[in-house]
Amino acid sequence: MEELGTPGGRRPASEAEALEPAERFDPEGADPDPLERFRRWWEEARRVAPDSADAMALATADARARPSARMVILRGFDERGFVFFTNYESPKAADLAANPRAALVWYWPQLRRQVRVTGRVERLPREESEAYFRTRPVGHRLAAWASPQSRVIPSRDALERAYEEARARFPGEDVLLPPFWGGYRVVPEVVEFWQGRENRLHDRVRYRRRDCGWVVERLAP
Repeated sequence: MEELGTPGGRRPASEAEALEPAERFDPEGADPDPLERFRRWWEEARRVAPDSADAMALATADARARPSARMVILRGFDERGFVFFTNYESPKAADLAANPRAALVWYWPQLRRQVRVTGRVERLPREESEAYFRTRPVGHRLAAWASPQSRVIPSRDALERAYEEARARFPGEDVLLPPFWGGYRVVPEVVEFWQGRENRLHDRVRYRRRDCGWVVERLAP
């Protein structure tokens, strides 16, 4: 991965020194749990880039192994995995129905950090999707009803009419969860952390899930 910043990927020495990581990237002494390392990195990203720290690339593949990728929003994570929400009739959902595996990528340029995750994907129980849906602004909940995600529509006016129809159907704040909308959890099997360093001698550490726990390995940049 190229370094961002000055032309040619170079950074001023003073900035590079300020960004030298205190993280351990060698297996001996490294954080044994990738979710805890991710939590620490994510919290730091939230401090320096609160508007974009949750943005993540989601890659899926259909039954014929044709890949597709798009940006989605991380809506929570714990020891079980990483959660996002979508329309269950969307192309990504069709991919996941045929091939329930995915990859995630976060890139935080302010920290010169990247995290990659691959693993199997499972649908959230409906009660978990309902609990999250109730936290969304009313307008966002109405939009979930109005938008036939990724389908061809005749015009912007048609979309706005569908929104007004949803608002007439749910005139107050009690907007129900659509039956075609909900969450997924990516259960990590491999997690890789990348820290940009000078001269492209970047730090990379990979965690691979095994029956005995996580195997931690340092990778060449």
